[in-house]
Amino acid sequence: MVTYLVKFLRKNPVSHFICVRSKTTSSQYVASRARDPTFEKLMDKYKNFLKVIAIQDLILANPKKQSVSVEFLSRLSQKLHLNRGATAFLRKYPHIFHIFYEPSKSQPFCKLTDAALDIFHQEAVAINDSIPVVIDRLVRILSMSASKMVPLRAIFKVWRELGLPDDFEDSIISQNPHLFQLCDAHEPNTHLLKLVDVLPNSHFTAAVENWRVVECCKEDCKLDRTEMQFSFKHTHPPGMRLSKSYKAKVKKWQSLPYLGPYEMMGEKKKSKAGMMALEKRAVSVVHEFLGLTVEKMIEVEKISQFRKWFGIDLNIRDLFLDHPGIFYLSTKGKRHTVFLREAYERGCLIEPNPVYEARRRLLDLVLLGRRGLPAVNSKYQDRSGDNEDEQEYSRQRHDS
Repeated sequence: MVTYLVKFLRKNPVSHFICVRSKTTSSQYVASRARDPTFEKLMDKYKNFLKVIAIQDLILANPKKQSVSVEFLSRLSQKLHLNRGATAFLRKYPHIFHIFYEPSKSQPFCKLTDAALDIFHQEAVAINDSIPVVIDRLVRILSMSASKMVPLRAIFKVWRELGLPDDFEDSIISQNPHLFQLCDAHEPNTHLLKLVDVLPNSHFTAAVENWRVVECCKEDCKLDRTEMQFSFKHTHPPGMRLSKSYKAKVKKWQSLPYLGPYEMMGEKKKSKAGMMALEKRAVSVVHEFLGLTVEKMIEVEKISQFRKWFGIDLNIRDLFLDHPGIFYLSTKGKRHTVFLREAYERGCLIEPNPVYEARRRLLDLVLLGRRGLPAVNSKYQDRSGDNEDEQEYSRQRHDS
């Protein structure tokens, strides 16, 4: 085709030239984003942490024995992304997993160490104590939907991110019939979670509005208070070049009026101003959604489950890339994860919560690896009680 076009242009010269514009693909757009080393290092740690969580869930799925055979985990190695096999992965984290031989089964099994079980119980207690907060999160998510409904399968996707108990369908939804109702959907074996008591829009205050109030009350506020009405907090990745045209574009976008995440949408306007307002509302919705999560982060694939129900007609991943001052998108660990930039400082939450703190303790054990264990016979021994070494490593990690 290209050869034919060249021959045609040689035989038929024209006074003007043809400009061929190469279209940027979505993968190229992701690859060209400005990197933030702090979030990239955090996701490097989370890669193995998520694998540990997956194995922990399999162990605790059997409440009587709370163990699982190593052979069973080996069959799931590819699905769990255990590149060097299940046994090698388990031995990397002796502070979390203990391998023992079961004579009756004639094969090795794996269970959680006392330290890992203690962290699991700490997280369970923290989740149980935060039930009122969890209920408020669910009510807010349903209130952001135009129909006040979302698929139950979407909630199942993000139950851990929202800090829900694993039996939330019984302990939260069924126990609060005045708030939640399960309805049949048009699809088979699918239910919709509906908000029974619809609250007025003024009942909720978005997190960004609270930030605006606090920012305006500061004596050293550098922003014009008249421009703060529709603004979002921006903290760009270090080293990102901010051209004058980009700064002007951001300033113009900040001043655009829009509907908040809890306000009812009217008819969608196809004008340029209308599309910009829809984009800004989409930013406010995902900003609020991320603020409702325990760790202010979520996989893009999971939040995309709510796109239709929140009235977001845009590519949600491109939305994160278009606003690097508000969100950060990481591709570590073969998954796309988005962070709320303003919620983090030096790789940690600025305002931690008890559930987050329990999960960070488990992450510390993942980072501890085999430290604090003797080299001899360390493959099957449980040394999770070596608290002095663990505390010393945590102190060094915190200082660094």
